Amino acid sequence: MYKFVSILAAAFIFLSFNSFKSNKMNHPERAISKQKDDGWKTLFDGKTTNGWHTYGKKTAGNEWKVEDGALHLDASTPNAERGDLVTNDEYKNFDLKLEWKISEKGNSGIIFYIHEDPAKYPETYETGIEMQVLDNGTPTRLGQPDGKLYTHRAGDLYDLLASKEVAKPLGQWNQVEIKSKDGKLDFYMNGQHTLSTNLWDEHWKQMVAISKFKDMPGFSMFKEGKISLQDHGDDVWFRNIKIKKL
Repeated sequence: MYKFVSILAAAFIFLSFNSFKSNKMNHPERAISKQKDDGWKTLFDGKTTNGWHTYGKKTAGNEWKVEDGALHLDASTPNAERGDLVTNDEYKNFDLKLEWKISEKGNSGIIFYIHEDPAKYPETYETGIEMQVLDNGTPTRLGQPDGKLYTHRAGDLYDLLASKEVAKPLGQWNQVEIKSKDGKLDFYMNGQHTLSTNLWDEHWKQMVAISKFKDMPGFSMFKEGKISLQDHGDDVWFRNIKIKKL
């Protein structure tokens, strides 16, 4: 009798555990809760532009549209309210993850450490540092002209350092990660570590001094700032945007 009761108890525990496991898998809100517990914050809810605004404005411009769970810069928007989309909040040490895809011959970027002062700095890139978003083209298809320039291709630290070339073909989503902690900057794309450098040291200053940013006194001078999705006048899509403070 004792043996029979023990078997029943063990069976009950086993079934209860599997039921709990199944329920956890079938409830995405629990996965979201776990994500929050891990320190990740969703920057784009897939439905609205809440948490974002056009640089120098209070709200997002009308060319930034939410479609199928993605932020789409629709370059064909009539009477478009142009401008880069920036976060309401600022970040210092962070891990940023998102996905992007670009239109044919398109150009855009992910810009960070932006100091929002449009009177002094009219453009986000006058202070912020950029991971390039671009249609590189292929040997048999002409892409965006910037793709011919070293340090201007998809995933590059724009005009400063070239990254490993692992961008997916046109029309496919690219998964990227930007990790910045105490001056150590790392880029990742499609599961590969593509670039690493140190911000604000002497080597960094030397790189800036020979770049297109050399005459922009505010460039990369701020160690905390906003994050931007660039309006370069071409259709581009972003989704699954999340960040963790480090």
